[in-house]
Amino acid sequence: MNFNNKYWGLQIVFAILVIFFMFYNPIICILIIGIALLLFAFYGIWFVNNLNKNGIESTGKIVSYESDNEGYKTPIIEFTIAEGKTFLGRPYIHGSSDLDKFRTYNQNINKAVKIIYNPKSPEKFILKGSTNGFVIFFLIIVGLVFIYFSVINLMGYNAIF
Repeated sequence: MNFNNKYWGLQIVFAILVIFFMFYNPIICILIIGIALLLFAFYGIWFVNNLNKNGIESTGKIVSYESDNEGYKTPIIEFTIAEGKTFLGRPYIHGSSDLDKFRTYNQNINKAVKIIYNPKSPEKFILKGSTNGFVIFFLIIVGLVFIYFSVINLMGYNAIF
């Protein structure tokens, strides 16, 4: 999910809080990170459910793959919306694994894929039937673990196994 442009002020406040509590009480820092992960996951759930209810299903084709700094690959997809305008972009939510670093995915170039896009802002689309659920589930689990260990520790118990 791309929050870089819209919520930059909130990201600065979050970073300041995490840095402050990192030195004051690291357990609260872990709690804040856990809450942020849960909020991020719940936004993802809301976004995917909203697209499944109100989105328009279409077919696009994979034009290429884009690698980030760590080597994870994200497909670049071209699709046409109902009004006839063509869009080229990355899925709004996409999960990659360590196997993506080693695969070439050349066999998927020009392959047709099903997508669901938001009719109000078509650049926000997801691949239909992709691993979005796993990514969101993983965020929920990690967020809950962070919150659990920080709350147990703040209550005065030793949360280490």
